[in-house]
Amino acid sequence: MPGFPRLKERYDLVVVGGGHAGLQAGLKAALLHHSAAVLDRGPKYGRSYYAPRMDNIPGFPGGVSGHKLLDLQAEAVRAHADRVGYLTPALVTEVRSVAPEPGGGYEIRFLWLGQPQTVRGRAVLLAMGVVDRMPELAGRIDPIFPWANFGLVDFCLLCDGHELEGRSLGVVGSDPFAVRTALDLRHFRPKSVELLTHGRPLLERVPAPEAEALRGELERAHIPWHEPAMTGFGGIREKRFEVDFADGSHRSFDRGFSALGWYDQHGAIPRALGARFDPEGYVVTDEDGRVLAEATGQPIPGLYCAGDLRNGWNQIPEAWATAERAVIHAYAYFLDSAAEDGADGPASPS
Repeated sequence: MPGFPRLKERYDLVVVGGGHAGLQAGLKAALLHHSAAVLDRGPKYGRSYYAPRMDNIPGFPGGVSGHKLLDLQAEAVRAHADRVGYLTPALVTEVRSVAPEPGGGYEIRFLWLGQPQTVRGRAVLLAMGVVDRMPELAGRIDPIFPWANFGLVDFCLLCDGHELEGRSLGVVGSDPFAVRTALDLRHFRPKSVELLTHGRPLLERVPAPEAEALRGELERAHIPWHEPAMTGFGGIREKRFEVDFADGSHRSFDRGFSALGWYDQHGAIPRALGARFDPEGYVVTDEDGRVLAEATGQPIPGLYCAGDLRNGWNQIPEAWATAERAVIHAYAYFLDSAAEDGADGPASPS
């Protein structure tokens, strides 16, 4: 039955995460004649799932929705069901090294369709991605969803900045990242930019010299800020981002832009495996996607990371590239039988 593969006890590669990077990793493993399991919590947990159109995807000159692109990638993986098990919904709860045991590799525990399962993998690729922090109203994030789903609130300057020329923008956020995002958006020549700090003082708890410098940059760029808390959104029928505030004021923008950073960078599993993190909370890898150990700075054998979870740009073509490179390295140096026998270097130098 499609979507319900038979679970094996062992795989060459286990991919934790079924977004763009994870699906590409599973496909590449199959094309390199290795067995793989892709453990996907579900497409709706991917960052791009709700994106109505993305214009930076090769092969789609008219753009493609995130949902459609994920569907196409999953279809490509399922076409290789003889080698790849695409397991969803699967929530991974633990990954641990079993290298000292016979066969080595990793043990992965997860819930699949609500039932606890365990598989072994000679190598593991972490591709859980990151989760955007959403603006909250009364402690809830769902009020913003309609505007995000219709592309009226953006989250990625590099993905959507090209659409903002001549538009009025309301940028949600109060920290240095939000300020720098508002300043950077000027590159795309919007009609106007305003910061909405959502009840927080602008740059609170930021050292005074830095805060003063950033406020000065905002003033020189003619970017005002509005500090009352947001209480409601409107304008969906008019395809606008309209905001009501606690002080009774109202703002209307062509587009909103969330500059709140990440809600979750999924660091628990790589941290438990001894991974190194950069100052921004991303997993540090080498150029081949091998996870570096915090203790030694050396690659952790058989452990890879690709996509938004690793240090680098958060872009789908980058996710594909990092997944490709990681799986190719695993194929050439780690999963190949010659490597098992202790041979140095890749068996296939192509």
